[in-house]
Amino acid sequence: MTTVDPGALAYEERGPVDASRLVLLHGFTQNAGCWSPFDDALAPYYRLRLVDAPGHGASGHERADLVDAAWLLGLVGGRSDYLGYSMGGRIALRLALDSPGLVERVVLIGASPGLLDDDERDARLERDLALADRLETLGLEPFVDEWLAQPIFATLPPSAAHRDARRRNTATRLASSLRSLGTGAQEPLWDRLGELAMPMLLLVGTDDRKFASIARDMADAVGSNAEVALVQGAGHAAHLEQPDRTATLVLDWLRRVR
Repeated sequence: MTTVDPGALAYEERGPVDASRLVLLHGFTQNAGCWSPFDDALAPYYRLRLVDAPGHGASGHERADLVDAAWLLGLVGGRSDYLGYSMGGRIALRLALDSPGLVERVVLIGASPGLLDDDERDARLERDLALADRLETLGLEPFVDEWLAQPIFATLPPSAAHRDARRRNTATRLASSLRSLGTGAQEPLWDRLGELAMPMLLLVGTDDRKFASIARDMADAVGSNAEVALVQGAGHAAHLEQPDRTATLVLDWLRRVR
């Protein structure tokens, strides 16, 4: 694990040194060790920079809201292609909006621009805060089991859930991340999507109907530079449920829009 300075996010790298860089940012409760075997299919073609998000892994000491998390991601990623999953996708989206000069192309897996309705967002924030309290009360290992037992992960095989890697986080730091980076705390970005000019791939599993609908609405809002790709036989964590299919979609798209 490497950091560029004490105030930056931690990351690890793999892949050819002289290849184009692709920065990957994971979802909530995960860390940079939760991409396998999806990243194995990408590593022969790209210099992967696998980043630990604020409050996670070796970046557990970092506390940041979505704006600051995006700034930290840009600091450690530089001008690159970016791929973010769920929470990591929301951070990558914010980076693309705030610092478009750093984002050459962006892939979002199961990500959202936030909640437009004020009441819905307030209710989600209340649930996120309660969930953070439960995490601290319950402890990390039981919470991870509860988190993965949600219906949204019903199609995620236990062998692909990376439980051991998730358990290398800490309850206090994950709770802090949830309070500041949860969907309830996020400023909705729907009205800014038309600003995005870089190529964008919105990738979602066919069984993840909620986020498939979000992806289609996002593509309409962004414009012709955004595409939606569906991963057959996958749910929310498409890259873990169908790693080969997902990697093929990502690699083919990156080659095509270069």
